[in-house]
Amino acid sequence: MRFTSLITELIRARPRLVVWLVVLFQAALWLMVPLLLYRSPPDDLATVLAYGREYQVGTGLGPPLAFWLADIAFRAAGNHVIGVYLLAQLCGVATFWTLYLLSRAVVGGQQAVLAVLLTMTVVVFSSPGVEFGPLVLARPLWALLLLHSWQLIGQNRRNAWFAWSIEAGLLLLTIPAAIGLLILVIGFALATARGRRMLRSFDPLFALLVIVVLALPYLIWLIRADALALPPWPAIAELSGRALHWAGLLGTLLFALSGIVLLAVLNSGWFARKPEDAPIIYRPPVDPLARDFVYFFAIAPALAGSLISGLFDLDRVAGGAGVALLMSGLAVIVAAGDLIALRRQRVLRTVWAAAIVVPALAVIVTTLFLPWAGSAEVTTSLPATAIARFFGDSFERRTNQPLRAVTGDAQLAALISLDAGRPHLFLDTAAERTPWLTLAKFNQTGGVVVWRASDTAGTPPADIAQRFPGLVPEVPRAFERLVVGRQPLLRIGWGIVRPKAP
Repeated sequence: MRFTSLITELIRARPRLVVWLVVLFQAALWLMVPLLLYRSPPDDLATVLAYGREYQVGTGLGPPLAFWLADIAFRAAGNHVIGVYLLAQLCGVATFWTLYLLSRAVVGGQQAVLAVLLTMTVVVFSSPGVEFGPLVLARPLWALLLLHSWQLIGQNRRNAWFAWSIEAGLLLLTIPAAIGLLILVIGFALATARGRRMLRSFDPLFALLVIVVLALPYLIWLIRADALALPPWPAIAELSGRALHWAGLLGTLLFALSGIVLLAVLNSGWFARKPEDAPIIYRPPVDPLARDFVYFFAIAPALAGSLISGLFDLDRVAGGAGVALLMSGLAVIVAAGDLIALRRQRVLRTVWAAAIVVPALAVIVTTLFLPWAGSAEVTTSLPATAIARFFGDSFERRTNQPLRAVTGDAQLAALISLDAGRPHLFLDTAAERTPWLTLAKFNQTGGVVVWRASDTAGTPPADIAQRFPGLVPEVPRAFERLVVGRQPLLRIGWGIVRPKAP
């Protein structure tokens, strides 16, 4: 007797409901993890908020849109980082829902659910991260751009031009790799007959006008900052090292697809004794142009992004792994055929659930047990609220003025900049990265200088003592981490630069 699970029947009868259930479950999971375990923002999120507070048109970190949105979400949540955590999950929900709409237009609603489920197991999506930033914001924008690109190229829906132009402009305001992604879209359109026909109208000119209007302020900043030039080309002797770096980045992307590969192997008919008993997920025939569209955007962004990063020795794939691998699940579904048999359903459900839940469990284990296993610091265990409140209150009590700026140790200074008064972050070792303040202006307005104290006297490091020769160190302040373990207390040395009279 053929056994069909409730989940399979839901995929057949209510595909949209299944998508909403799994996507909202994942978003709720990654919203609860930081609320329960994080006492300070992860990775560079505090720096993102410090930059967003300034509302610069452009900075050394790239286009400004993600930084602006992070600050808006932070302020909307009452100066609490939960607003940014929620914004990150909203980006994830928007990405998967848009991917479902695109997949439904290509393979139908039932197999579109499978495409979303497979994509969720990709490492960059199974742990979507709460560290909102340009790479997280780029995912839904890229998904929307692909959806409307297919509506224009494959379905000849001229009313999609306006949405396409808005998304292209916003993508240019989000990541530097946006221009390359737009070139891929335009290149695919020019390479197809329907795409060339779509471009033979005045609509692309109006879309270009909208894009220019949106991106013009950032373009002007790039010109004034002399930042339009490409990074220096590598020397001949460096090419072998850069090639190895490119191979490493490509290998990282392939490893991120291990969940999809495992599910595909487990669902294959190689070891099935009774393949006729497996339930079938059906789709109508796929348009050949749609097949080319999916394969192209599943492969080209990954190859081009890793190649550019390898050539110019960048740390990560240009555009981010989320953009490069967004179409990977849909590409596997398109390649699987019109009839997809779901074999070993219980095993498939278990593996899929593990791919979604294990990253969250890894965060829990790292936070609770890593401090007992070694001396490595868990950055999310630092008491950011207590640190920011102490230094903000201390400065105000001693000077009778609110804290306006903080500098010194970059990590600690970024955490203090999250205080209710939102002091400016000043990177004294790289002042060009924080152009809203200079050393002279910092000394004029006053602020707090912090460092990690190595003794009970709070002696400042030599470089800080050199930049602030008159700084008088205060008694270091000790803070407890979420889990102390084998680590000593976090001891912060500090000193006050008093504001000068106007």
